[in-house]
Amino acid sequence: MSINAEEWREQPSRGKSLSFPTAAANDSKVHRRSYMSVRLKFALTLMVSIAWAVASYMLAGRWIHELGAVVGSVLAHVMIFGIAILPGFMNAFLVFGLLVDRRPPRSSFADSDLPGITVLVAAFNEEESILSTIASIAKQEYPGPIEVMVINDGSTDGTMERLRSVSFPWLHVIDLKCNGGKAKALNVGLRHASYPLTITLDADSYLYRNALRRLVERYLSDPPNTASVAGAVLVRNSRVNLVTRMQEWDYFHGIAAVKRLQSLFQGTLVAQGAFSLYRTDILRVVGGWPECVGEDIVLTWAILRDGHRVGYCEDAITFTNAPTTLRQFIRQRQRWSRGLIEAFKLHGGLLFHRRMSTIFIWWNLLFPYMDLVYTLFFIPGLLLACFGIYWLAGPMTLLVLPMAGVVNYLMYAIQSRMFHEQDLKVRRNPFGLMMYTLFYGVVLQPGCVMGYFAELLKMRKRWGTK
Repeated sequence: MSINAEEWREQPSRGKSLSFPTAAANDSKVHRRSYMSVRLKFALTLMVSIAWAVASYMLAGRWIHELGAVVGSVLAHVMIFGIAILPGFMNAFLVFGLLVDRRPPRSSFADSDLPGITVLVAAFNEEESILSTIASIAKQEYPGPIEVMVINDGSTDGTMERLRSVSFPWLHVIDLKCNGGKAKALNVGLRHASYPLTITLDADSYLYRNALRRLVERYLSDPPNTASVAGAVLVRNSRVNLVTRMQEWDYFHGIAAVKRLQSLFQGTLVAQGAFSLYRTDILRVVGGWPECVGEDIVLTWAILRDGHRVGYCEDAITFTNAPTTLRQFIRQRQRWSRGLIEAFKLHGGLLFHRRMSTIFIWWNLLFPYMDLVYTLFFIPGLLLACFGIYWLAGPMTLLVLPMAGVVNYLMYAIQSRMFHEQDLKVRRNPFGLMMYTLFYGVVLQPGCVMGYFAELLKMRKRWGTK
């Protein structure tokens, strides 16, 4: 991504700005000769994607006509747009956007220039992992002032005993006797935060080397209206079973690529609670974490609504434990889906903001429709195809595979390059990749649909939104 200092300041910013050292202006001069404005990149990406969607619709004409003879023209269009045309448009946007992304280098800063940070770790029944998480923080050697607050949210296991067994001058433990939920625990920590930047970290995560410094330096290198930066979250327990092997590719490919693209166009939509940085003053202005199912997405949208930018740092890495069973995985994605509905209820006005990132808000609005069509029509269509009935799944469906292959290859190339720069090695997981590419949606999208309905029916909240 290449953005010059003048364009950064075109973005609106409310609230009090902090005076941190920045190398942004110098970086823009270095890259001025090869500079292509972000707005031009956005326009080109949008035009290519629309052209792809129009071509796809023309190619699908016969498919829609034949399906319309069975279910009617309107329903045929609803089905085909939901399972082919709109996903194809989004994939084309992702591919071309990643191709034109030229992220400016993260600037290096002297140790004395790095601001103080508060790290919040909300813990509920984390006796197996909490000491490992604290050890990973201890290994960071962040040169600026640091305080780490672990908020024990009424754990009923040995979490508090494990916390009593360690002592660091920067470690503070807040013991809440009753479980109140992740948002409430983080807000308790926020009230005690002493430094201008606050970082959240899940209690079962392990920070890779220099992750804190890289996250802070990315914030200092980003546009001045940046109020939050999401770190990179990857799967720690990917070798447990097929469920975690598939999720390894989801985090490594899909989630990382989408955050990178959203950051390019000025608005990462989720600064996930697992590992993200926030300006402490902005957190307090927007009221901290809301007590809801998807507190991290709702908080991020509140920051965007207030006129700020949310970035992404692909090389500030934490490894976290992913769900190990299909039931846990489906529940996690249900929570994410509920969080999306909550965000629209509270901050739906973002749909009408005049900024590039608004396109991603509209995408999110379309996800329930596409997930519902996929669940109700395409999955049954796959079953019908097994009996020779090719209404929805047939030869035309194979046209999706080349684009899926291009998307996955591009994401793999980008992430592999980043891994190489961090002295990390991409572990071999070909079967997990195949299952992720071909069958992940069969489990994921019905789970998301259940999440949407759960939020509409106001079903009970579960602790955490990892």
